[in-house]
Amino acid sequence: MVASVAVLSDVHGALPALDAVLAEPDVAAAERIVLTGDIAAGPLPVQTLDRLVAEGDRVVWVRGNADRELVAVARGGRSDIDVSDWAGRQLRPDQVQLLDRLPHPVTVDVDGFGPVLFCHGTPRDDDEVVLVDSSLDRWTEVLSTVPGDVRTVVCGHTHMPFQRLVDRRLVVNPGSVGMPYGRPGPHWALLRDGIVTLRHTAADPHALADAVVAASSYPGAAAWADAYARTVHSDAEALAVFAPRDGRRTERR
Repeated sequence: MVASVAVLSDVHGALPALDAVLAEPDVAAAERIVLTGDIAAGPLPVQTLDRLVAEGDRVVWVRGNADRELVAVARGGRSDIDVSDWAGRQLRPDQVQLLDRLPHPVTVDVDGFGPVLFCHGTPRDDDEVVLVDSSLDRWTEVLSTVPGDVRTVVCGHTHMPFQRLVDRRLVVNPGSVGMPYGRPGPHWALLRDGIVTLRHTAADPHALADAVVAASSYPGAAAWADAYARTVHSDAEALAVFAPRDGRRTERR
């Protein structure tokens, strides 16, 4: 059983944002760093993976939908997302193999929590969407495969930090390190002493954007940095875009 876990989700190849989070004292001190998917699909994919591999065995890797997509691109496929199509073609063979072997979901025993299930979209599907305002029926459905002794589920995918109860089970989304929605700057979460805290790293968004542009060879790096570091989509905008994908009807329940 581990004493503390820092959860980093949706890094999306944004190495400057990742470095800012890894420098946080509570992340540096965490016994485990759990990556809940979509790790390298962004402007600095090779460097981001190398940085995380250097952290050694304290990193727990969980597959995201974009990680699967990068593997497919690296093996001759195509992505409709420009940065993913570019990023997949940058990876070394060992990095493709790393991403191809990532598990989903992953359970870790955490002191004060017991078994905690870490996933990307939902425990049963790395591309499935659930939101903080998804109906209880929807949440019950997507958590139907989770063992009864798991009382905490941590997911990623939608880039919006939240925690809520679903029939006495705690569900957490740490938000995104590299492509945050809601407010600028990297988001992450800390599980320690039976308490979940949603965290935000205070970093100059313009400095993060400039660092991406300076280091990346992606042709669209400047536009990417403008869209995902300098200016951030609001949580209301993101919820409106994602809402149709959680199966909701027009009438809210």
